Amino acid sequence: MKKKDTILRYSPIERINHWSVVLCFLFTGISGLGLFFPSFNWLMNIFGTPQLARILHPFIGSAMFLLFIFMFFRYFKHNFIDKEDLVWLKNIHKIIRNEEAGDIGQYNLGQKGIYWSISGCLILLAISGVIIWRPYFADFFSIPLIRLALLAHSLAGIGLILLIMIHVYAAFWVKGSIRAMVEGWVTRGWAKKHHPRWYREIRQKTKQDKMNP
Repeated sequence: MKKKDTILRYSPIERINHWSVVLCFLFTGISGLGLFFPSFNWLMNIFGTPQLARILHPFIGSAMFLLFIFMFFRYFKHNFIDKEDLVWLKNIHKIIRNEEAGDIGQYNLGQKGIYWSISGCLILLAISGVIIWRPYFADFFSIPLIRLALLAHSLAGIGLILLIMIHVYAAFWVKGSIRAMVEGWVTRGWAKKHHPRWYREIRQKTKQDKMNP
């Protein structure tokens, strides 16, 4: 593949950040399932002992949240819903057939929905996680609030796992998406088909850079 036929979609920093979040999610997701469901308690042995997994869970979860903050602000401006997203939604039957609809920018409505939903789950996990974190913070809160936080933490955790499953499925479904996050680049044809407005913006920026070296 010639370099002129490709477009950079994700920088090295973005890719490192993304896969760091993935690793943290795998640890917190597996250990969280072990903590929440007694039948999955054996999963925590992957990390040595259940006791060690229980200790590390909130620390790795905190690292995941901090890493995600970078992602949140990096992609924030690209995830506002616009009129073209409504066109995409009205033609969801075409999307299911792996066709395209609407003049889509860097992300489509489905990707934006995942972005905002994951953000909401992680914020809820962070807040509730601090409230239930023994022995550091839980003593500052009442028992009823801790119980409510436990419920919120569990529901947000399950919600996050389901959202990540959808995210992964969509990445495999749209050929070229995985390569974009692994190698950083996409073909011009891929960009023009799936994100035409973003493709034009990149072309315009490239022309301006050439005119103003």
